[in-house]
Amino acid sequence: MLDISTWNLENQAPLLPKNLPHAFLQRLWLLSPEARNPCCTSPSDDVADAPGEEKMANGLGEESQCAVNPLDLVTAVYTSANSFLQQEITVRMVQCQFAVPLVLPTIIQEQPSSFLLWPLRGVMSQWRPYPLTKTGGIQGGDLASTKMPMISCVKLGLFGASKSRILSRLISGPNSRSEVFLHRGMDGGQLHRRLSNGLVELGWYLPSGRPDTDVFPVPVVISNLRGDAAAHEKCLGLLCRASSAMVVFCGNLREKEKRLLASWKAAAGKLILIDLSQAAEEESEKRVVGFAAQDLEKDVGLPRGSVLSGGGASEEELADRLRETLNDLLPDKLKLVTLEAAAKIAAELGMSVDEGAVCKKTMAVVEEVLKGLEEGSDQFREKQLPLQGALWSKLAEMEKDESKQRKAGEEIDPLLHNEKRSIILKLSSYRMTTAMKVFTDTLFTTDKAERTYFLNWMKLRLRAMQMRKQSIQEQSKNQEEKLEFSQALGKEVTKEKDDEPEIGSKHGLDDDDDSFYTDSSDERVKLEVDLSKEKPLSMDQTKNAELQVSEKQSEQEFDLEQNAELHIAVEDDVESSYCEDLPENQNLETGMRSGNAQLSPVLPDAEQVDLDLSADSSTEQNMEPGICVLGCRGKQPEEPKLNPERSDPNASAKEYIGLDSSTENQVTLGSFVEERFEPDPSHLGLEHFLREMALIFELTHISPGSGSHNVLRLPIVAAELLLYGIPLELMDGDASNIPSCWLGCVFAEFKRRLPPEGVRVRVLTNLGVYPARNSEVLSALFGVNFPAGERRSTRGVYMLPLYLPDDLRKDMECDLLLLIDVEGLCAPGPDQEGDTRVHDNEMATLAIGLSDVLMHTVASYDEFEPNLTVIVNALLRTKVCGDMPVCQLLTQDDGINGKLQALQLQHVTEILQTETDEAQKPEKPLAKAKSSAPCVIGPWQNISLSEPVDKEYSNAVLKVKENLFGALKKCTTKTEASGLPEFMGRLCAVWEAVKADSFSIGLQNTEVAEAFSMLCTELSHWENIFLEHMESWFMAATRTINSSKAKVLGTGVRRDPLKVLKEEAIEEVKEEVDNIRSKLEVYLVKDDLHKCYLDTYRPNIMNNMDEMQEQVTEEMIERLESAKENHYSSTQLRNFQILLEQGQESKLHVLVENSKLTNTLLKDTQLEDEFESVWNNALSSFDFRPSQTNDITARVTEIVRENLINRGLQKHLTKLEDIGKKQNSGFLISDEHFGYRSRVKHMFEDNYKQQRLKAQILAYNIIEEYNQFVADKSCLIADFSDSYITEVLENIERTLKAKTIETRSTFEADLKVYICSFACQDFQELHDRFAKDRELLGFIHGTKDRHLAEFIYKFRKRDQCQRVAHAFTSMVLKPIALDYIYNPLGRHIVEEMLSQDNARQYLSPLAFNCSLLEELLEEDSFECFLEYLLSYESLSLKKIRERVVAHLSTSAILDEWRQQRLGEIVGKMAAAVSQPAKGVGGVMSDSKLLLEKMCYTLEKDRDVDVTRPSLDGPLFNISTEWDRFVSCLLEALAEMRLALAQEFSQNVDITQLLQALPVKPQDCLFSRVRGCGKRCPFCRAPCEVAETEHEVHRSLLHRPKGMLSYTCDDSCSLSHTSCPTDITQDNLFLNKDTASKSLAYRDYHILYPDWSISPEEPESQTPSAYWRYVLVRFNGRFAEEYEREPAHLPEEWEEITGEEALESLKDVLHAEQRRRLQ
Repeated sequence: MLDISTWNLENQAPLLPKNLPHAFLQRLWLLSPEARNPCCTSPSDDVADAPGEEKMANGLGEESQCAVNPLDLVTAVYTSANSFLQQEITVRMVQCQFAVPLVLPTIIQEQPSSFLLWPLRGVMSQWRPYPLTKTGGIQGGDLASTKMPMISCVKLGLFGASKSRILSRLISGPNSRSEVFLHRGMDGGQLHRRLSNGLVELGWYLPSGRPDTDVFPVPVVISNLRGDAAAHEKCLGLLCRASSAMVVFCGNLREKEKRLLASWKAAAGKLILIDLSQAAEEESEKRVVGFAAQDLEKDVGLPRGSVLSGGGASEEELADRLRETLNDLLPDKLKLVTLEAAAKIAAELGMSVDEGAVCKKTMAVVEEVLKGLEEGSDQFREKQLPLQGALWSKLAEMEKDESKQRKAGEEIDPLLHNEKRSIILKLSSYRMTTAMKVFTDTLFTTDKAERTYFLNWMKLRLRAMQMRKQSIQEQSKNQEEKLEFSQALGKEVTKEKDDEPEIGSKHGLDDDDDSFYTDSSDERVKLEVDLSKEKPLSMDQTKNAELQVSEKQSEQEFDLEQNAELHIAVEDDVESSYCEDLPENQNLETGMRSGNAQLSPVLPDAEQVDLDLSADSSTEQNMEPGICVLGCRGKQPEEPKLNPERSDPNASAKEYIGLDSSTENQVTLGSFVEERFEPDPSHLGLEHFLREMALIFELTHISPGSGSHNVLRLPIVAAELLLYGIPLELMDGDASNIPSCWLGCVFAEFKRRLPPEGVRVRVLTNLGVYPARNSEVLSALFGVNFPAGERRSTRGVYMLPLYLPDDLRKDMECDLLLLIDVEGLCAPGPDQEGDTRVHDNEMATLAIGLSDVLMHTVASYDEFEPNLTVIVNALLRTKVCGDMPVCQLLTQDDGINGKLQALQLQHVTEILQTETDEAQKPEKPLAKAKSSAPCVIGPWQNISLSEPVDKEYSNAVLKVKENLFGALKKCTTKTEASGLPEFMGRLCAVWEAVKADSFSIGLQNTEVAEAFSMLCTELSHWENIFLEHMESWFMAATRTINSSKAKVLGTGVRRDPLKVLKEEAIEEVKEEVDNIRSKLEVYLVKDDLHKCYLDTYRPNIMNNMDEMQEQVTEEMIERLESAKENHYSSTQLRNFQILLEQGQESKLHVLVENSKLTNTLLKDTQLEDEFESVWNNALSSFDFRPSQTNDITARVTEIVRENLINRGLQKHLTKLEDIGKKQNSGFLISDEHFGYRSRVKHMFEDNYKQQRLKAQILAYNIIEEYNQFVADKSCLIADFSDSYITEVLENIERTLKAKTIETRSTFEADLKVYICSFACQDFQELHDRFAKDRELLGFIHGTKDRHLAEFIYKFRKRDQCQRVAHAFTSMVLKPIALDYIYNPLGRHIVEEMLSQDNARQYLSPLAFNCSLLEELLEEDSFECFLEYLLSYESLSLKKIRERVVAHLSTSAILDEWRQQRLGEIVGKMAAAVSQPAKGVGGVMSDSKLLLEKMCYTLEKDRDVDVTRPSLDGPLFNISTEWDRFVSCLLEALAEMRLALAQEFSQNVDITQLLQALPVKPQDCLFSRVRGCGKRCPFCRAPCEVAETEHEVHRSLLHRPKGMLSYTCDDSCSLSHTSCPTDITQDNLFLNKDTASKSLAYRDYHILYPDWSISPEEPESQTPSAYWRYVLVRFNGRFAEEYEREPAHLPEEWEEITGEEALESLKDVLHAEQRRRLQ
């Protein structure tokens, strides 16, 4: 555990599953709520290599880090630990509010499960039941032997809810979320359990006496069986017999399970069923066997209301329902049980109980040692521990008087000498008492397990008795408070009558019913059991009698005088007790052979006493007040035990005490948490027996011959105990004495057990006054066991050694760490206050004088100032006599009092730790501690185990340990570690000084400490003012630096701002410190006390001033340098960012333009390459500062030296002197570079010069390769690295290895030296560039990824922005613009044409017809006339289109119109784009909003037709900067305008343009001249009436019908008559409308009433002259077209000319115009 917990300073998560047990124990020792967490930081290799199915079975996926189920982890640790470690684990798990194992399942099936009773004996706590019982107040004891209701919870069947989670909610209450029981909702809880099925866990709830927060009114233990109950019969049988109530969570049950459930009813006292079958329906549907609807009350035979329905309820609701049910049964309807009795049942069932023969044997020995303690601890100490009495204290005082006389040079007072001899004679008559003989004999045993059990039993029994005694005292105090409170209300409580009250028996009670009584006027318990009236019990009734409460209970009724306002109904339960069947020497006496026994109330109730239920032993016994008489079977025990009765708060609080409960709580409940007990002078602990053992040995040296052989072996035992972990008492604080002979022998024996080589020792002392709980603090920090207990009154100095591991031994330069604990310092004593203060000063002086590291533990309490003087005096004495220890502070609460006390101690220690010897001062002044002392709120401050541990406790403990280990390392710079002999010598020297009071500040002097403490506080106040002043000065200096140019600072120029500020800082610090010195001198001179002791602490104070001045001066200079560097770096960084942003903007613009032109999407890798170029350009142009003194020549030389040595060229090392020198010439080849044979061989040959030339070329190539290498490295944005030179040398070697000429090693060495000389110059420039700004460069490089991400993000956003803008422009704006341009263009063309001179032809249908006929006549084309006759409308439309085209071809209207309209619409769009973006700047927003606003703005203009597109898609819904998006839109608009303008300037196909126009001008013109569209029914001439709405149609230009293929009646020739002629000549016609009958033309109105055809006037030829001319012109062509014979035309027709035909058209037109005018 030392390796796991003590020396570990980090709470690291385990890496592998095999590390989980150690991690569990380490976290548990830190009381971490994450102790049971089974998660690893990375999955193990074994798990990773497991098959996939196994991974899924284990619940280990790729993302899971939980290796095992946490319940298996706890089970594995308990299985692997021995009983003593199990006990330590259990205590800490209960402190963490974790459930602890009761029954541990076996790994091997053949072996039985283990019942763990011994681990539970170490769990002790206090509680306060509610409503208050007769005894009232705080109760306590060990939870293994304390009676309380035990609620066992099991699972039967399958259901969906988590039983363990429900129980956690039950026990923690609705306002807390402590996970007492592990469940599947926690990390790893869902994994399959492999070890823990069949495990029975326990969780306790201990009330605090607060009804508003308490879950249960009395202590309750909850047991939880893991797994299905049907699969664990023995565990189930144990729980049924040992529990007060059984809670069964039932799923869907089969008949077999229902029968099993019914069998539990007879075994269990109370049976509570929770039906969760509804929650398991989904799972039950998957099973093959179906379940019918179950009625558990009927199936099991329980009364109505015994089953809680859980169907549809949440786990929180189930916990609330179960809590209400249990509260209805508490506190008086459930029997009280103990775990000790349960252990007996477990043994009967075949389980293995961990308390074996050795454990029971040692328990009996402990009872023998403590025999007689029932008379009282004071009497016991006087009889069995007599050496610790007044004689030992008197002897210590006499030795101190002798030392003082020797110090003064006086002779020893004869009277004093004689008195001392008299005391020694009295002591020499001492003979070892029975208790001490048994105690020491047991310690002499060689069986380590037996000795360990014995020591643990001693501690447990003594602590249990102390807690019970404390409870009795608290009960007495509570009774007095109740009486005083009642009297204060004006209510009198009658006292109990002098005679004994009558006690009647009450029979017929159920097993679960208990009755209680309370006597509010007497604190003593009055109990009488009337066994004579009990009826004999049958075998069935006596079965399991050890566990069940007797059915025969007595009810005592007291006749109390009461008034009308106050009625106290009191009753008490006479609980049955059980007597353990132990060996004869182990049985406890529960009654006198005579039948009457008086039991002391101070005895524990740890063992239960079995009732003898036989009728023969049932006798009536008389009892005195406070006497309990119990019948017992078996042998008479030797020592009586008392089972304290329990009160019955069956009624409400008002009924119970007759007062309002809220008022009572105000009086009695408030002190439960806040109360701190005063030390109990009668306290008895293991340390008293060990002290007695030491005094027995010491007596043999004081009075030789008084000891025995065994006595001389006691130091061996003490040394072994020291190694075992039992502290050694260095000083008896009660007598203020040191057994020096005893300590010397113990240390000698201890040293023999250490390694033979020298052992270096460091001492760490925890010093704190009584309320600080020093022993608990040290035990928590280092995992040791110093004597603990809140009310222990033992005063002393205790020591415990710890052997350091290898790594810490090296760091701390010591092998052994001695922990010293000072207990009882400044504890309030019963009398002799002056002597007590002297003893406190002696203890504190001794402890501090032995220390290398001193930890002050501060706890908030009222009387701090008087106790502070003890500590300060001790520190002052230690400072005068020798080296001051390194001081650390620790507070135990975060209240203001604790902080102020710690701060006051910190002021004192800072002054005293100042070194006055220049040789001992550190090279650099240490920074003054500004942080407050760490705060550790430990569990020892909790009265009940149900109170949670502080959340920051684990981290606080690790922090304190880190500080302490750092202080131990700091000791290595001050002094060397000493050995054990030196430590013993130091102890003796300090003690001699203490005895003789050879200090300048006496042990009884308190004024100096108070004055010095106030002085330190005043100094600290002055220092704080000084530091605040310097901080303000520095802020002003920082503003001066920031307002200066960065390149001017620190350059050494005249009036350099930085230099001026440094000089000002030095002067400012000096002036302020001188002011403090002046104040200090005045302060010291005005007080006479300071004058007396000025020489004692003046050097420390003045040196503190000097150190402060030096420290603050240096700090100011460093901070000014740092401010300058920060200013320069921030300026440089700002310049770099500006440079980089400019490069990025330029590059982004280019990339976005290229993306727009090429319409390609760049990949991230391409963008990274582009950014890299921008980054390198920015860095290459960055202005770095040159280095000042860093020369790389030495580094290069060392690299070349190592290279030559490795190459075996040591003989050329002298050439290294040339490295770094400037080379004035190139590399020259000499004869030394070639071997002798080579020179002789080529001496007379022509190729000798050729060989030298090859060597020169080879050297030149190597040098060129080097130059290229330097150029490449210079381009990199990185500082010089040693790897550059290594790479250059490797390149040289590689090239020389491939050469074809023979050279000597001299050639290689000279070439390397030559090139490396240049490398020093080349790379020095590179290094100078980066050396000064290396940190800035590192920071810049650290931001590269961020800038890259921003670069890619900006490009993506801008590219997206411009793409969306162009998409919107092309998809939305361009169509709107084209519509704006072309929609009115057709109408504009028509208006333009109608404004021309020839616009008269479009005034009426007749005018257009005449113009068309005139045009046909001019064309003189038969095809045109034929098209006119057959397709008038299409020809008309065609001719109009031709006229429009002709007009547009000769006019500039088209270009002018489009350019004008384009400018208008683009301007409107630009205004619409800019309007929504005003005032938004670079705010990121949704583009959809901007586009919708733009469309809305355009819609307001009636001339613009906006067809709003759907903007809900992802294309236009992007997040972008409005101003940038607006710029992109405006840019896209400009590009659109330019493109359209260029398009408009080009030649256009007018025909295609006209076809594309929404409003076609030809259609508009045709609609004007088309008329009504009706045709003459005979000649198909169009109606020429101009009015739009007319009922009668007429045509003035009827044509001969032969043109339409009509023939004459009597021939096949074409007809030459027209409609007016036929009417005039009474011709007949026949067509489809006449129904095959001929009809006269003059009667045409019968069929065609809407037509008006005027008859032809004989003398007028004008209307028909045109068509007669055309028929004459093309008569043959018409006949040929219609395949008829030509018409027989009159001769006069042939005389008609073309001019006459045209003239006839004009006449018709003019006649019509005249008619319309009329």
